[in-house]
Amino acid sequence: MISAIYGAGAMGTVLGAYLSRAGEQVDLINRNVGHIKGLKEHGAQIVGQTQFTQKVHALLPQEMKKQYDIIFLMTKQLDNASIVKSLVPFLKKDGVICTMQNGLPELSVSKIIGEEKTIGCAMAWGATLIGNGVSELTSEATKETLSFSLGSFGNVDNLHFQEVKRLLEIMGNVDVESNWIGARWAKLLVNSAFSGLSAILNATFGEVAKDKTSRKLVQKVIKECIDVANIAGIKIEPIQGKDIVKLLDWKGPIKKAISFMIIPIAIKKHQLLKSSMLQDLSKGKKCEIEAINGVVCEYGDQVSIATPISDRIVEIVHKIEANQLKPDWSNLTLFSDL
Repeated sequence: MISAIYGAGAMGTVLGAYLSRAGEQVDLINRNVGHIKGLKEHGAQIVGQTQFTQKVHALLPQEMKKQYDIIFLMTKQLDNASIVKSLVPFLKKDGVICTMQNGLPELSVSKIIGEEKTIGCAMAWGATLIGNGVSELTSEATKETLSFSLGSFGNVDNLHFQEVKRLLEIMGNVDVESNWIGARWAKLLVNSAFSGLSAILNATFGEVAKDKTSRKLVQKVIKECIDVANIAGIKIEPIQGKDIVKLLDWKGPIKKAISFMIIPIAIKKHQLLKSSMLQDLSKGKKCEIEAINGVVCEYGDQVSIATPISDRIVEIVHKIEANQLKPDWSNLTLFSDL
């Protein structure tokens, strides 16, 4: 089978390097001319928690010619409708799109290509693009840490689903989730708690967790996510074998204190990670805040649960997008009234 990683930025470059190193046929596609040039000339250079350089087949979207059995979709969700429509001619008749985006992207993808051709994947690791063709793996380079959660609206026993699973297992552990919405919410919880604050404060996940003031905000966002999911009837699945609800939910002061102490430990393997939203904001681009914290706010409105910290995170990020603020640790004071 022939596969492509469309939107091969930081994480897509790492995944593509792992697959290519294993001898798989995979095209890395990105509209960033400099990045594609770097991949073509020097290969995918992976640094950080692991270091290797791998020759890859990279191309710009306008250079696409073949049809694929599997397209791993790793673009931002901002232009999902137009991007997925543009990929249809390059998808084989029985081909599938595996969306590896943040939030809950399966609905928008399936509306265009159908539920039976849509596979969802949540990734529990991170990377940062630090140069053309150069990606820094910021999570520990172990099979346990470089994990994937996989789900589908269709038949998980079909050939393409099993092929997606096989390909991802080259890099890390793959958990097939029967409760896919719960698996998505598990990743959404982590992203909502850390990614927005990382972007606002210009900090790594570890720095956000270490500081007690920002950690309190992380804890409150986690609580918002859990409470909203509970009322919405969503059972949040474990991440990498850890029941995050059992570990981090709280009602009384003792469990709240335990939860507060656990947060830096829980994020330790990903402490060097910086939000991809921060990378977008630093380049003057709009980011995916509506697909992350915005989802929590939207669900909260639907089930009549207040989400004041998530609401404020969305508000501040939009101000940064509008150049009214800059990502900076001093933005922590903007939460002082909550």
